[in-house]
Amino acid sequence: MSGPTVSLTGLCKTFGPVKAVTDVSFDVYPGEIFGLLGPNGAGKTTTIRVMLDIYRPDHGQIAVFGGRLDEGKKNRIGYLPEERGLYKDLKLEPTLVYLATLKGLDEATARKRLADWLQRFDLYDHRHKKVQDLSRGMQQKAQIIATLIHQPDLIVVDEPFLGLDPVNTRLVKTIIEEQRQAGRTIIMSTHQMYQVEALCNRIVLIDRGRSVLYGEVEQIKHDFAGNAVVVAGQGDFSQVPGALEARRENGTWHLALAPGVSSQDIFRALAARDDVKIERFEIAEPSLEDIFVSVVQGAGAGEAADA
Repeated sequence: MSGPTVSLTGLCKTFGPVKAVTDVSFDVYPGEIFGLLGPNGAGKTTTIRVMLDIYRPDHGQIAVFGGRLDEGKKNRIGYLPEERGLYKDLKLEPTLVYLATLKGLDEATARKRLADWLQRFDLYDHRHKKVQDLSRGMQQKAQIIATLIHQPDLIVVDEPFLGLDPVNTRLVKTIIEEQRQAGRTIIMSTHQMYQVEALCNRIVLIDRGRSVLYGEVEQIKHDFAGNAVVVAGQGDFSQVPGALEARRENGTWHLALAPGVSSQDIFRALAARDDVKIERFEIAEPSLEDIFVSVVQGAGAGEAADA
């Protein structure tokens, strides 16, 4: 395996009294889709901005393409930020051409590539409209084009499926996978855990400014086996001691277990109740959403207990 495209070690960034990032470390390699996950306010966006040299870190080591990030390397990066930034009162086509030239493309090349992208995203007939006159989904697709048109080696996308219908979501997933197959490095931040499971081979989970979970998705799910159960029967299973979350799916209840709680603990708690009747009880392979809830809410419960 070649060296990492991005390597962060012990990253720390504060804003006055606020510790946005206190200890974040991970590596991302060419040809992989890497999930950068965490609850709101966990430090994901700050981590991205420090990685891209928008903010300077207080402590820690950052290497992008093997070293410090300079202007030449920045042209090898495509970034879809959390805050979208198209010029609303300008027409779509010249806006995207202009943004491509900022990344080092000459105008003729930009126009040629743009025509292909506009056709693929079904935006070609809208190229002369002002950005503000496009739907939210169209603007999102335009932002994705701006991120990819210069064929970057490192692609960083924050909520890439925002505002997209199922057809365009599938198209964007296909395009992200194509970029991976071309050997590019993709870092994806999203709250849509099912998209992470479908696309990412490795993840890092950041909570309260720290890396709390890091590794291959399948290994993480294996390590957390037993942290979720499926229950079916009569009665209300929404409030079970030891379950962090209960959701109903297709007539069954899916319970995510708190750290330190076993499936047997849940079974005994349910068996002792007179208001429910258990017809099915089994250990489930946890989804990333279950693991996310378990780690984040479990950490919060632990901090509350220590207070």
